[in-house]
Amino acid sequence: MKNTINRRNFLRNAALAGAAISAASAAKGKNMENSPKKGRAPGGAPIMEKRRTLGSGKAAMEVSAMGLGCMGMSANHGLPRDKRAMANLIAEAVDLGVDFFDTAEIYGPHTNEELVGEALAPYRDRVRIGSKFGLYYPGGKQVEDARPQTVRKAVEASLKRLKTDHIDIYYQHRIDNKVPIEEVAGTMRDLAAEGKIVHWGMSEPNAETIRRAHREFPVTAVENQYALTFRRHEEETFKVVEELGIGFVAYSPLDRGYLAGEMDANTRFDPETDMRASFPRLSPEAMGENRIFIDFLDEIGRKRRASCAQVALAWVLAQKPWIVPIPETTRRAHLLENLRAPDIEFSPEEMSEINARLSQMVPVGERYAPGSDAARSVYNLI
Repeated sequence: MKNTINRRNFLRNAALAGAAISAASAAKGKNMENSPKKGRAPGGAPIMEKRRTLGSGKAAMEVSAMGLGCMGMSANHGLPRDKRAMANLIAEAVDLGVDFFDTAEIYGPHTNEELVGEALAPYRDRVRIGSKFGLYYPGGKQVEDARPQTVRKAVEASLKRLKTDHIDIYYQHRIDNKVPIEEVAGTMRDLAAEGKIVHWGMSEPNAETIRRAHREFPVTAVENQYALTFRRHEEETFKVVEELGIGFVAYSPLDRGYLAGEMDANTRFDPETDMRASFPRLSPEAMGENRIFIDFLDEIGRKRRASCAQVALAWVLAQKPWIVPIPETTRRAHLLENLRAPDIEFSPEEMSEINARLSQMVPVGERYAPGSDAARSVYNLI
């Protein structure tokens, strides 16, 4: 494999800087419960100060330009990580300028909300928490349930686990075709009136569902998968959310971690603990074929002295001003790396050239196995 500026090489080059940051923090007796600071974090780590707005009018919510996806800390990407270490990582993200954190009741289930709630309790008045309802796996089979009684039970339990009296944005995790979206929107309106949620959104809806929901109760954000290797939502979803003034939260902006550059045909996932083992796009064959994207990111990164992950995240940010990516990580070094991505900017000419190149590159492998419950619940937008 050629000497790409992927995470492995980037982190090796940044090791001395990271050590200096840690030493400075320890010398000053800092702990992870300090309040976020303006300017720079202890030891000189850059703080992400750029911000974006999701939604419009009364549905608007301002957040950091990038959020932090927390799922993999507790579930679905291997064994759960050490809870104290992950709480410290979340707290450090706040110190570094992140104020938008993503979780869901199904992550664990429940354990990720508990982690996020405990970690963010000291900062609750200055962060935004997003959680999700309506997706369950009884007996291992995926079921969507957005009935009002189910939603009310879910929100009360999530509030307790999150140690808070409100959820800043509450998403319908997957659309339940048995419950009209207008009824779901009405439930969200009631929960907002009661102060249990502030905003609401949906994950992986189609364009018509977004329109119907927004007419009933304004939607703040749609949370869908979006990365330079998965651009399906540009065709319809982007058009409708831009028209209606709705924000877009991009989950898996590194395509399940692949675009960080460390995975290849030799990478394996544990089918018992890692959902990625079932994804066709992350099969050994597909990952080998898709190295063309890593080579392309490396080509750009070498000119910018940036890692593949940073370029991939900067690309997402550059597409629209109302997109907020929420990359996941369980490692401090990756967090520091990711948060530098908003500082990478492309000129219109550069972006036009990059997108023209990308349009000629077709990723191998679908994101969900055809015919699976996961594929069905995203309207087969695979």
